[in-house]
Amino acid sequence: MKRMLVLAAALSGMAGKAMANPACVVCTVAIGASLEIARKLGISDEIVGLWAGAMFAILGYWTILLFDKKNWQFKGRDILLMSVNLAMIGFIYLGSLTYSPQIIGFLYIDSFLFAGICGAAIYIFSQKLYQFMKAQNGGHAHFPFEKVALPVALLFGASLILTTYPLSF
Repeated sequence: MKRMLVLAAALSGMAGKAMANPACVVCTVAIGASLEIARKLGISDEIVGLWAGAMFAILGYWTILLFDKKNWQFKGRDILLMSVNLAMIGFIYLGSLTYSPQIIGFLYIDSFLFAGICGAAIYIFSQKLYQFMKAQNGGHAHFPFEKVALPVALLFGASLILTTYPLSF
């Protein structure tokens, strides 16, 4: 029954004109589904959270670009839009996860949520690093698709670290 409701919602969303960022709902459902698939494959929730956080940061950037295109400007817009997109990771706890906080460093937080925040921070850092590297190279990328390769490489490295040193015990 639950699958039928999700399918009906997806099909009804395709019928009308998309307003702002319809991928947000689809991506949230996709992450919930990929979490179950990853569990069956033996991949830890922290690694899925890392990539999910990066994906929500990408959606935040896309939302900011949409607001720029529509010329919707207001004070604190970029921070608000990025925060709202990153907060969508909380909806994964409604159906797929149980919030179970633990001590990570000095924080008392769930490992999936912590990994999601780290994934978003890594993606944002990678984009700032790309802009810096591009400026140092005279406004040109060092190689084709550098803007894509840099965050993927950093997230892959973080995934390897989380595989070696998991957050949850």
